[in-house]
Amino acid sequence: MPSADAVRGFQLTRVPPEFLDDPYPWYAALRAQDPVHALEGGGVFLARYDDALAVYRSPHASSDKKQEFRPKLGDTPLYEHHTTSLVFSDPPLHTRVRRILMGAVNQKAIARMEGGVAQYVDGLLEEMAAKREVDFIADFAAQIPIEVIGNMLGIPRSARGPLRGWSVAILSGLEPVVTPQMMATGNRAVTDFIGYLKALIDERRRQPGDYETDVLTRLIQGEQDGERLTEKELYHQCIFMLNAGHETTTNLIGNGLWALLHNPGELARLRADPALVPSAVEEMLRYDGPIQLNNRRLTAPVALADRTLPEGTFVTICIGAANRDPAQFPEPDRFDLARKPNRHVAFGHGDHVCVGMNVARMEGRIAFARLLARFPKIERAGEPERDRRVRFRGFRKLPLRVR
Repeated sequence: MPSADAVRGFQLTRVPPEFLDDPYPWYAALRAQDPVHALEGGGVFLARYDDALAVYRSPHASSDKKQEFRPKLGDTPLYEHHTTSLVFSDPPLHTRVRRILMGAVNQKAIARMEGGVAQYVDGLLEEMAAKREVDFIADFAAQIPIEVIGNMLGIPRSARGPLRGWSVAILSGLEPVVTPQMMATGNRAVTDFIGYLKALIDERRRQPGDYETDVLTRLIQGEQDGERLTEKELYHQCIFMLNAGHETTTNLIGNGLWALLHNPGELARLRADPALVPSAVEEMLRYDGPIQLNNRRLTAPVALADRTLPEGTFVTICIGAANRDPAQFPEPDRFDLARKPNRHVAFGHGDHVCVGMNVARMEGRIAFARLLARFPKIERAGEPERDRRVRFRGFRKLPLRVR
């Protein structure tokens, strides 16, 4: 457990190396000693579940990031993207885009996807079986969301090569500290992605897809009895869909398997009872979720459990800390695949709850059900390489041996 002095000095802009390997002792210390922790610049870091919900539920917690991102990103492609996409917008843009997307990711639409996703996953597993030693991230976890989002946007498979690199580069612009290299790579990724989308969108305008199933067609045509997106809005919602769907699901699958390998009793339990897979995916999301931080700016005072935050406060909601809060989750550091109830906030909460959360759940459910059925033995085959970012938690590489 970090010392009291370390907790007092904690800042997201200069976390110690051990935090990147395992942030949960830090979250526990902050939750116990300073759950509404002051950040440099006047912001606060929330470590309790109930405080996170209070901000998520408040109509005075804005997701608009123009004021926050301008000093950090300047007048750049990254700034334009991160202040236009669905996740960082308020009504009316947020309402319009969310309504368009919801029709393409409802339960009926997800049911239509499942057979194709299962078939694709089986193909990946056969390739893994032939190799025996694999990088679980590159060979499996990262491939599934690229396939799903690529299909939803109608991106030809032959053109999907750059998508993962673009996604990681663009999302790195959301880190508490953005280096010059991250800025350059992220801005180039936004520019290159927009250049690619222009040609794809022109083609789709000439030959529209099925409005019920083709997300790009839905975005181009807008609400059938309402407004259409501007060209800029259209580009950035497409980029958002790839980024939101790719990074989170890749990390869910990678972190989930890592948790299983470190809890062999739970892995054996899941193998013995595959009906636990949906519950297991929820526990993976809670226990070591793909996104650790979320942010809001308060447009009016908001009351927490023991204090009121003033208007104008920049709030960092620590999802990872909220999901290990013992006031909500008994024995929160225990990985329990049958945990009930499990009201985690891995997908956020309230009006901005993740629009694609059930797509991610479907991908995770199919991935783990078929992976464990295909390989009776899965073991480490080398040292993993953890992603060294604060907001996103996952692996760059995870070497495994399967048989």
